[in-house]
Amino acid sequence: MAFFVYFSKKITSMNQPDNLGSFFAENKTLLKEYLETRMKIYRLQSIRLFSQSAGYFAWILISVFLIFLFLLFGGLMVGFWFSNLLHSNVKGFGLVALVILAVFILLAVFRRSLFVEPVIQSIIQRSKEEEEED
Repeated sequence: MAFFVYFSKKITSMNQPDNLGSFFAENKTLLKEYLETRMKIYRLQSIRLFSQSAGYFAWILISVFLIFLFLLFGGLMVGFWFSNLLHSNVKGFGLVALVILAVFILLAVFRRSLFVEPVIQSIIQRSKEEEEED
């Protein structure tokens, strides 16, 4: 008896291809709306990513400009101060040039631990946060 019930269920399920065509016809609009919605979501996500990148770029440009001004006028101020202490403009500004050169050398030596690794970690952290939001 179980054999007959199993095959009777199989036979009744064979009539489904007739309904499969109507299923696709009925859900064609739903599928189309779903795809359009997904495309809008991807478009909005790309706009968000672009706007965040543009904001960070503008912030970096302004920060670099302000740091440049600070270093320029700070270097002039320290140069005149050393010139007054050493009673020679050449010695005062030469000492400031050596200090700035030493700072750049130290930044170049430690660039990986000061700049590269933190940027990599922040990118990884930001991508994890975006995955958690989705």
